Amino acid sequence: MLPTVTRTLRPPADYRLAASVRPLTFSRYDPCARITADGFWWATRTPAGPATLALRPAAGELVAEAYGPGADWVAERADAVAGLRDDLAGFADLAAAHPVVARLAREHHGLRMPATGQVFPRLLRAVLEQKVTGKEAYRAYAATVRHFREPAPGPVSLLLPPAPAAVAASPYWVFHPFGVEQRRADTLRRAAAAADRLERCVDAAEATRRLTAIPGIGRWTAAEVVRIAYGDPDAVSVGDYHVPNTVAWALAGEPRGDDARMLALLEPFRGHRGRVCLLLEAAGIQAPRYGPRAPLRSFAGY
Repeated sequence: MLPTVTRTLRPPADYRLAASVRPLTFSRYDPCARITADGFWWATRTPAGPATLALRPAAGELVAEAYGPGADWVAERADAVAGLRDDLAGFADLAAAHPVVARLAREHHGLRMPATGQVFPRLLRAVLEQKVTGKEAYRAYAATVRHFREPAPGPVSLLLPPAPAAVAASPYWVFHPFGVEQRRADTLRRAAAAADRLERCVDAAEATRRLTAIPGIGRWTAAEVVRIAYGDPDAVSVGDYHVPNTVAWALAGEPRGDDARMLALLEPFRGHRGRVCLLLEAAGIQAPRYGPRAPLRSFAGY
């Protein structure tokens, strides 16, 4: 029988589980994580071995069940994964400075930012998201996870994220049929080779320095990673195709904005700039769209 560890958590009264953990999934078809009608399932690798964590609301509490050799590790971090270590201190005062942010902070007060404590699983996804559409990125991600297929422990059918050593040892052309060109494949392989050092970073600032020292990883990728791995509420995805426009539209009524304008508008919220972006996303706010959507491409046929 697989080791099982159970822990009871006590979230705030207005806590929203699905909204808080949604950033840990890559669409509802993510092979490594799943939001269900009764909770959340998350498969991962830990220093103690593979594990699966289940989070289920029950009578105002949150029951965490962990399975596998890494059960103790994920159970100990269950509150962080659920976003219950997220520190909102000072944010209400900052939010009050702008009517839109103040309103969203009230409406989405139960939204918390998770912190997985793991860099490489989110880095895998972020590298595959570079410079492509969301659908292209998901296809590459799902195909990569299934290529390195390793079932996760527990009663739900999930797969573990690929082991960094296996990714680092794979030639770039292994990823070609998944729609990943050599540039992203090489970046992913370099990141995988550095995974041990990355996982030992003590905070988001150190992780950002180490990440951006890897060729092919810039500020956007680093921010995407530390926001999830460390729950960094100030991480802003500079270089994103949509976020500058969203921020400019929501905070200034301007349909278009560049990175400089986005950072200027977010400056009053320093310390929680990433949280503001998360609230805008949770509210579904989008700048007006002009022109056609970016076409889907497949590098597998090149």
